[in-house]
Amino acid sequence: MEKLEKPQIICHIEKSVDYSLFDAKWIPCSAKFVVMGSRPRGTGIIQIYEVSSGELKLVKDIERSQPVKCGTFKASSLKDRYLAAGDFQGKLNVYNLEDPSVPIYTANAHNGIINSIDGVAGQSIGCGAPELVTGSRDGSVKVWDPRQKGRPVAIMEPKEGETRRDCWAVTFGNSYNSEERVVAAGYDNGDIKMFDLKTMSVQWESNLKNGICSLEFDRKDIAMNKLVATTLESKFYLFDLKTQHPKKGFAYHMEKAHNSTVWLVRHLPQNREIFVTCGGGGTLCLWKYNYPEKRKLADADGIEHGVIGNLSLLQNATLSSQPVSSLDWSPDKQGLAVCTAFDQCIRVVITTKLNTY
Repeated sequence: MEKLEKPQIICHIEKSVDYSLFDAKWIPCSAKFVVMGSRPRGTGIIQIYEVSSGELKLVKDIERSQPVKCGTFKASSLKDRYLAAGDFQGKLNVYNLEDPSVPIYTANAHNGIINSIDGVAGQSIGCGAPELVTGSRDGSVKVWDPRQKGRPVAIMEPKEGETRRDCWAVTFGNSYNSEERVVAAGYDNGDIKMFDLKTMSVQWESNLKNGICSLEFDRKDIAMNKLVATTLESKFYLFDLKTQHPKKGFAYHMEKAHNSTVWLVRHLPQNREIFVTCGGGGTLCLWKYNYPEKRKLADADGIEHGVIGNLSLLQNATLSSQPVSSLDWSPDKQGLAVCTAFDQCIRVVITTKLNTY
């Protein structure tokens, strides 16, 4: 009986496609999602599917000249629901999915593949500009405001002569009013940097000794609380961002999971203490964060430092024989998710009992 009391991860629909899948995102306020990838002949593809009576119905098929690596709806309002996508050539395109033949915004953003993209302030009203952030193989991280054509509003890149590391992951956070906002970026050498966009400075940096595959704050639109970073070689790190010690930085918890690269982390939109990590062996692990009794303590000199809690593994499941390349929780239906894997399969997953936490 105890097993049934835990959340179950159920593969509800599985659909095989004839191209490589890189990313999937739910279209907000709908039963549709969009998948992005690369055709065998080297072109890009964006497809829209609708979940209807237990099956996937293909609604639109959009061909692009370049493979599409990543996308987000997070910088667009719920009325518009524009998809911002980054491709292999370093182009940033924003599409109106009602008529996606010509992008409504386009920028030659980078000199290499855009590995990661995130958006902010589109869906929450009154919290700063609607912005996109892109991280690329060219080593730079750029922030874009789709209302300003063609040029970034901020560029974070190494100084001339410094080594350029491949940026694998970017995410927004701390956007709780119109002034504050940070971007966290993770690189292939294990560097993690947090940029304060208000002061245009590096607020914190560290090195996790392994390439950083994915980064996510538990919520973008609150004063920053927690950040999870996943890395190569089975490790992920959870940082408590409430208290930054001048020397030690943030308190953190390190967890080994998946026995393979931890490809990505995604927090449940309805409960920031629950998140899923996806592994190289096609596995999902569902975690819950438990706060400590006190979140900060003072050291001998009276300087405050953070105290880290612990994690409970709620459930794990194997969905695929290949790495899970993307997962997106539905913002509207708790426990519903879409994920893609390198076995060229789209899966709609249902996780039960999440409302009991």
